[in-house]
Amino acid sequence: MPGLFSQAVLEQIRAASDIVEVINSVLPLKRAGANFVALCPFHKEKTPSFNVNPHKQIFHCFGCHKGGDVFTFIQEYENISFGEAVRRLAERAKIALEFEKEPGGQQSRFLKESLLEIHERMAQRWHTNLLNDAAGEPARAYLAKRGVSDEAVKLFRLGYAPDAWDDTVNWAKSKGYAWPLIEQAGLIIRKEGEERYYDRFRGRLMFPICDEQGRVIGFSGRVIAGDEKTAKYVNSPETPIFTKGKVFFGLDKSKRALLDAQCAIICEGQLDLIACYMAGVRNVVAPQGTAFTADHARILKRYVDEVVLCFDSDTAGQAAAIRVLDSLLASGLAVRVASIPAPHDPDSLIKEQGGPAFQQLIDRAEGFFDFYLNHLCRTHDVRSDKGQMAIAKAMAEAVQKTGHQVLVDKYAQQTALRLGVAPEAVRLEFGRLARIGAKRREPVEAGTETPEAAARPAPQEVWLLKLILLHEDVLPWVTVHFDLKWIENHQVRAIVAARMALHSQQSATGAPALLAQFEDSSARSMISEALAESRAIPNPLQQIQDLGLRLRNLSIDRALRDLIRRCGLPETSEGERLQLLQEQMELRRVKQQPLAPRP
Repeated sequence: MPGLFSQAVLEQIRAASDIVEVINSVLPLKRAGANFVALCPFHKEKTPSFNVNPHKQIFHCFGCHKGGDVFTFIQEYENISFGEAVRRLAERAKIALEFEKEPGGQQSRFLKESLLEIHERMAQRWHTNLLNDAAGEPARAYLAKRGVSDEAVKLFRLGYAPDAWDDTVNWAKSKGYAWPLIEQAGLIIRKEGEERYYDRFRGRLMFPICDEQGRVIGFSGRVIAGDEKTAKYVNSPETPIFTKGKVFFGLDKSKRALLDAQCAIICEGQLDLIACYMAGVRNVVAPQGTAFTADHARILKRYVDEVVLCFDSDTAGQAAAIRVLDSLLASGLAVRVASIPAPHDPDSLIKEQGGPAFQQLIDRAEGFFDFYLNHLCRTHDVRSDKGQMAIAKAMAEAVQKTGHQVLVDKYAQQTALRLGVAPEAVRLEFGRLARIGAKRREPVEAGTETPEAAARPAPQEVWLLKLILLHEDVLPWVTVHFDLKWIENHQVRAIVAARMALHSQQSATGAPALLAQFEDSSARSMISEALAESRAIPNPLQQIQDLGLRLRNLSIDRALRDLIRRCGLPETSEGERLQLLQEQMELRRVKQQPLAPRP
């Protein structure tokens, strides 16, 4: 596999990552003969079509055709890159990657592992405090008052940090941790000008913050008693394992629901998210802190196509909804806004009216630009010249960010309707403001186009894959007689070429070696589908010979159709037409011949 990782390291990780164990850790598998089956996690179905083959170390779904090896499964299930899948499986298997073996890499890896260990132990300790310690009674009472169930407390591992200045300091000393390391974890603070430390979190309800793998990387502590001058929330500072602008609270639990719904509900706080999740509305995340960043938007884009902003209905909540627009639009996400009726927030609305009522509110969420136009008309005087100019300018600037001319025209008309002016006048104003904005902006480099999904190969080419992947004894004949130009589907052509190359090099020819040649998920799915064939194939050598002849003739037929088309073009000269006719005769002669060895 090209990239950062050597083939030896990939094979080491693959060998240490049994595909049945990895998949069974997130998906309940049932044995079916020599294989295992389950309901596919990648599409909705009632009858299991998801198949895991422990002998070949592959998975394949006969419903949606996703398939591949253990790396592919982690990529698809977690919706991450191949490199990140390799890293996660390496971490699971306790295998150091090559770039981590450098002195600096080893030190960084050791530090991160130490910080993860400390955070996990603190999460357990604070969770036990909340559940069992007498000191945790105020926090238990607060949660009961807020209607947070015992199930939610355990699922989200809520905890309680004792109201003491040195509880964590003393715990670290008793466990043999150096105080500077605990300070680097963000759990204690050094007293200025002294060698003394004190706890960052004191007398607070603790929310563990997890990464997408569910590992604790930080904390958010909510005050449950004290005067109004005390900050409501205290959060972990940024550390080597925690970057606030790249973390969502709850994403480790909601990511599958996000993929299924293709829509993310963005809430403001942890208690709002917990209320939504426990009420059955699970495609929900909450930014860690008040700022929504471009990194947040990019993370969401891996999971969904649309977001629904669900912020409080007060002025601050409305302003927060408007601030996130740029980041979301830049990532290509569609945006809607759910207006929570005052004085509610998502938590209180669910407590009063239930999860279905909240879901209905989400379903009825209006498009962002409808929400924004209403907001502008509430905050400006639509009857005054100044107000109308401000509304038109703000709407033009916002909607132009989409780069979508249909939306621009739609909201030009709607803005005109709200202002009571002619639509053409607003269209002209939107255009004028867009030109001014274009002059101010620096030219941006054009992005690469997203490749279209590969077309499904013809049945003959699917059967070709099965023959050459399941029966190695056909490869000598294929290597001598087969021409890759006969294969129409470019991915099938690439797979056959890779299989022939491995055979010629006398390299490892199993499924892992072949899958390792491809990063593209559709190519890996084709390989897994072929390898998952359970029927016995009689006379494979005779079948490959017959199939080779069939594919050669189909290739000739395609070439003949192209020659006939070119002959019929008005611009084709008589000399060119004669040459094309000669080529047709030669192809028809070749089609009558048996297959011969390639020159």
